[in-house]
Amino acid sequence: MSKTEKEKMLAGELYRPGDAELQVDAAANKAWLAHYNAALAAPVSERHALLSEHFGHVGKGAVIRPPFFCDYGYNIHLGEEVFLNFNCVILDVVEVVIGDRTQIGPAVQIYAADHPRDAETRRSGLEFGRRVRIGRDVWIGGGAIILPGVSIGDDAVVGAGSVVTRDVAAGQIVTGNPARPRP
Repeated sequence: MSKTEKEKMLAGELYRPGDAELQVDAAANKAWLAHYNAALAAPVSERHALLSEHFGHVGKGAVIRPPFFCDYGYNIHLGEEVFLNFNCVILDVVEVVIGDRTQIGPAVQIYAADHPRDAETRRSGLEFGRRVRIGRDVWIGGGAIILPGVSIGDDAVVGAGSVVTRDVAAGQIVTGNPARPRP
């Protein structure tokens, strides 16, 4: 039996994003985003409830300040006391996991969505995703970009404006574009 496009997407395989089932999911997410982003003045507890009804997992005390943007929502897993500041983006075509007590600055972008390197395959409209994992007690400075497939270890620090193209070891501090360990 062949897989659906959604099953392929979730498995990190090449898939067609224009598939009807995925378009229904994307439309539902857009409606949820409009509701969530309009809740900026709502109590944190109300926003937490909205996150919990839409995301794959939301730990106790997790906070995302609107505006916030994502592809689907159901692939996002937040640990306890996670904090994302204003204007963050998570492209969650596959799983994005953020560990307990991680703090993410404003305008950080986390990309799990990826595209084929071969031009002919890209022209066909196929895409794929690579899981992003961010450990516990990580701090990611404002404006940083985390690319597909990256893992960031516990207690690491990503400097503001950095572009993280490779895995970051536990406890490591990285800065720059591309992000490199700080001497």
